[in-house]
Formats: sequence, C-alpha cells, structure tokens
Amino acid sequence: MQTLTNEGSVDSNANSVNPTNDARHASNVSTPLTQSQAEFWYLVECQGCKELANSLKMIHNLALYHSDIPFDTAEKSALFDLKVLWEGFEKMGAKV
Repeated sequence: MQTLTNEGSVDSNANSVNPTNDARHASNVSTPLTQSQAEFWYLVECQGCKELANSLKMIHNLALYHSDIPFDTAEKSALFDLKVLWEGFEKMGAKV
C-alpha cells in the first residue's frame, strides 16, 4: 500500500480520480441546468436521496472493509468521492 506524504491528502484534488479546481461553482444558481443535468436530478428525485446514500455507503464499505485488494492513492480518492456523494445525498434527504 502506498503511503501519503505531507504534500497531499486523500481528499486533495491532486490525487483525485476526477480533479476539479473546487466545488464553489456548484452553488451557482443563476446558471440554468442543461438537459442532461435536469435528467440526472429527475432520476435522483425518483430514486430518493436516502436510498442513494445507503447504496453508495454500502458500496464504499464493501470495497473498504470486505475486500483484500490493496488501495493506492487513486482508489482511496475514489472511496472518498463516494463518501462525499453519500453525505451530500443524506443532507438532501434530511431536508425533504
């Protein structure tokens, strides 16, 4: 298993599978949704935020706690991305 140095952490964008500058653009409500974004949010609403959060958490835990596969930085970053998603869905589900 690869060990991280003080130069970065698992949740840093440098180690992300899908790097972005930051998430501040995500709250820009003045920009209308594209057709694909609207379809995605419709599917999220139909499936349910709590259900999606539980599914993502289950996948995360299966990979992390029930797998003998070693994790390097990219895999750790992907698991962290799953955690960010399920926590976001949990927050969205709590507001409904």
